[in-house]
Amino acid sequence: MLLRAPDYGQGGWFPRPGPSRCVGISRRVHNIEMPNSSPKSAWKSLREGNERFVGGESIHPSQGIADRAKLVNEQHPTAVLFGCGDSRVAAEIIFDQGLGDMFVVRTAGHVLDDSVLGSIEYAVHVLNVPLIVVLGHDGCGAVKATLDALDKGAVPDGFIRSVIERVAPSILMGRNEGLKTVDELEGRHVVETGSLIMQRSRIIADKVAKGECAIAGVTYTLSDGHMRLQGVVGEIGE
Repeated sequence: MLLRAPDYGQGGWFPRPGPSRCVGISRRVHNIEMPNSSPKSAWKSLREGNERFVGGESIHPSQGIADRAKLVNEQHPTAVLFGCGDSRVAAEIIFDQGLGDMFVVRTAGHVLDDSVLGSIEYAVHVLNVPLIVVLGHDGCGAVKATLDALDKGAVPDGFIRSVIERVAPSILMGRNEGLKTVDELEGRHVVETGSLIMQRSRIIADKVAKGECAIAGVTYTLSDGHMRLQGVVGEIGE
């Protein structure tokens, strides 16, 4: 049984940090004027939140009755979190954020499709969110399953197969670069996911080129809760 790679085009490591291409677009959706932060301040908030979580000092912000009422008619998230759907990697918890702080999109193996890209574009283009975080984690089941499919021919049935097909290009690239372990390859997959977002979305590429948005690729360690920055496109102050 052969795996069919999705037609993404050719990907690669996304720079950390460095210039990105600017692609002109016509705006078909009116942007809402939001008091969002910059990519640097958004990243600082997430980094500090993860440090609190790791140290057992989470403050659980913006989770009270008044906070719910304040968010009824509008939202002002400062980051898009596109991550793996693993139940152990709950975005608002590991970054110690609250209601309305993060626009969260999750799929198994953080694989991209049109609906995912549309969701991320909505956050960036309409809500003016200045930071996209691609979040993977150690021991990723999607990466393990992809390795089994590539090495043993163990291709899952149903729509799980689509997940494997979308992870496989990252794994093959990583192996060509000498990476071997599941966690090394997951780091590569996080970086490649960021590259694909830039390649496939003119809206996001344009925002990044203007300095209005950045993409950070991050892996999370299940045992101790630490996040590790794997790659950046744009400027987040790291």
